[in-house]
Amino acid sequence: MAGAMQLRKLGTRFRNDESAVSATEYAILLALIVLVCMATIQGIGSRVINLYGAIDGSLPEGMF
Repeated sequence: MAGAMQLRKLGTRFRNDESAVSATEYAILLALIVLVCMATIQGIGSRVINLYGAIDGSLPEGMF
């Protein structure tokens, strides 16, 4: 009987605990932030590559 009561108290405490929900929400939010950062860095990287290509193409041959 005492074991069943302890198990019931543990179940009630687990059901009322919202820290796992908060951790999940933070993990999803962090994943979205990482995806946005990766997309932004990739876009900036492509622009930088194109800029250096244009600069390289405009320099006289044999300069570097």
